[in-house]
Parts: sequence; C-alpha cells; structure tokens
Amino acid sequence: MIIGGPPCEPFTAINSRRREHPRDRLYKDPIGRLVLEFIRFVRELKPKVFVMENVPQIMEVERYIRREFERAGYDVYFNVFNALDYGVPQVRRRVFISNIELKPRKIRSRKRVWDALRDIPPGAPNNEIWNPPSRIARKIPYLRWGEAGQRFGRFQNWIRLHPYKPAPTVRGNSRFIHPFEDRPLTVREQARLMGFPDYFVFLGGRNVQFDSVGEAVPPPLAKAIADFILSTIDEQNL
Repeated sequence: MIIGGPPCEPFTAINSRRREHPRDRLYKDPIGRLVLEFIRFVRELKPKVFVMENVPQIMEVERYIRREFERAGYDVYFNVFNALDYGVPQVRRRVFISNIELKPRKIRSRKRVWDALRDIPPGAPNNEIWNPPSRIARKIPYLRWGEAGQRFGRFQNWIRLHPYKPAPTVRGNSRFIHPFEDRPLTVREQARLMGFPDYFVFLGGRNVQFDSVGEAVPPPLAKAIADFILSTIDEQNL
C-alpha cells in the first residue's frame, strides 16, 4: 500500500503564481512534478492499493494524471470528500486519487467551531496565547462572526470564526480569530478544527506549527478512509 500527498501549491487556486496552463503545473513546475514521482513509485512498487491526496483543482489535469497511471498499469478514481462529513468542524474539500473507489462512512451529526474549542483542558500542548501585531490587534474587536479583516493589508485572511457554524478551510497561513475573545486562535485550537487529538504535539516555531496543522489531512477523515480500505482488503482478499 502507498499513501501520500504531493504538495498542492502548483494546483491550488489560492496560489496567484501558479502556472497559467494546467498541463504546465504537472509537467513543468518542479513541485508539481512530484505527482509524477508518486506515480513512479506506484509503477515500480506495484501496490495493491494506493491513495494520493490533493486539492480539488488538481482535477484540472485529471486526464493527464489518468494517462500517467494507465501507463503505470492502473485505472484510478478521483474521490472527492468534504471533511465536514467525517466529524471535522470545517468545510474542507479534498481529492483522494486511488485505484479503488473509496466510500468511507459519513457521520450524521456535523460539528461546529464551538464544539471543538469549548473544552480544551488547561495545560494542553501548543495552546500558548500569542499577540498579533498591534495594528492588527486594534482592529480585531470590530470583527463580527464570519467577517474577515478586509482592511488588514496582507493579513486579510484573519477571520472571526462563527461559533455555531463550521470553520472555513484551515490552511497553513490561516489565522483565525476566536469567536468570543479578541485574539487569534492558538495552535492547539486550530488543531482542534482539524480533528487532531490533544496528545499530538506540534514542534518548531509557531508559524511552522500552524503550517503543520493547515497542510495536514484531518485525522478523522484519514481514519474513515483507512477503515474503508482495510474492510475492502478483507472482503476482497486483496
């Protein structure tokens, strides 16, 4: 089995510097070519099951990716899931490319921001409160639930979370504002929005920790997919 997630930067729509032609993002961008490296590993190792995760915009090169996997001897499925359907309190659509159709079991009740933030225990790791630049701190009290800092300059992605709705997609550069307090979320609070357990400790500087959170696959969604794969392997004797 091979599971991986090549970097999404060449494909994501939020990258203003991505190459204009979708094909160039896969074949000419040195980071985008890591998708081809994943396919090379699949071709050489010939796993019974593989899964590759990326952003939905990678489907703009779907026909090229299908062709490359066919050359490696595999037909593939482009499975699109929203982490919100799997116990994660955020709207997060991602594509999981695999050689089997993935049908993980959804969770009926959806979680909201406050469900994730309200019970963080004292002393939880990565839960240190930090202060933003003063020019940002002065404006935070005026942000309403769901409102972004449109006049924050390069800090426009600072959003006051609505406590009773799911969060927007958590990214490495996301800096959310607490729904009830005039401060940014801690790394632990942001990790809660991704479904990380509190015992999972993030290392490095604060920005590195935020990147580690925002660039991950939410653990509840990863588990749902893994459980489905394991059951499929057992049922089909793969």
